[in-house]
Amino acid sequence: MRLDKYIKVSRLIKRRTVAKSACDAGRVYVNDKQAKAGTEVKIGDIITIGFGDKQLKVKITEIAETVKKDEAKEMYEFVE
Repeated sequence: MRLDKYIKVSRLIKRRTVAKSACDAGRVYVNDKQAKAGTEVKIGDIITIGFGDKQLKVKITEIAETVKKDEAKEMYEFVE
C-alpha cells in the first residue's frame, strides 16, 4: 500500500492530501529513511512523522484498504 494512503486510512493524518504534503516536505520516514508519498509500506515497517517539534513513531501491524474509525488504531502500535 502507498505510504500516503496508509497514513490516511490509519488516521495518523486525517486527509490524504495532507499526508502527501507531509511526505513531499520530508517530514515522513519509513525505517529511518526519508520517504515519498508513493513508497510502498508493509507490515513491520516503522513510520516516523514529524509534527513541528514533536515526532510520532509507529510500527505497522495491519494493512487494510478501508477501516472504521474505531478500528483504525489497531493498524499500528506506538514505538518509544
